Amino acid sequence: MAEQHAMWLNLLAQRVHAANSKWWTDPKTGERIERNFGELMMLAVSELSEALEGHRKDLMDDKLPHRKMVEVEIADCIIRLLDTSAGLGLDLGGAFEEKMQFNAVRTDHTLEHRLTEHGKKY
Repeated sequence: MAEQHAMWLNLLAQRVHAANSKWWTDPKTGERIERNFGELMMLAVSELSEALEGHRKDLMDDKLPHRKMVEVEIADCIIRLLDTSAGLGLDLGGAFEEKMQFNAVRTDHTLEHRLTEHGKKY
């Protein structure tokens, strides 16, 4: 099942990247461009900032007015991250599954450890 989830996530990333290929293309030459990694990460962060603002003010989205802004902006962040991962040729699906398995057995994520003096509070 984990392999199927990894494959599904990578296929979703490819779908998003295909839909966003215009952002990876020089509009003057039609050639593929190398995107600035820091810029790509900050664009994802900006979507999360918009999600926070939408949640803080309990706003509806301005482009999809039947949806809460928080959910649309989180979706935008996911779209940006999927696009970036496919654009950079990353195996996001594989990394996701491995990280889920790792997190499932982390002692610092247990309730007991969280209650210790220096345990993670959130």
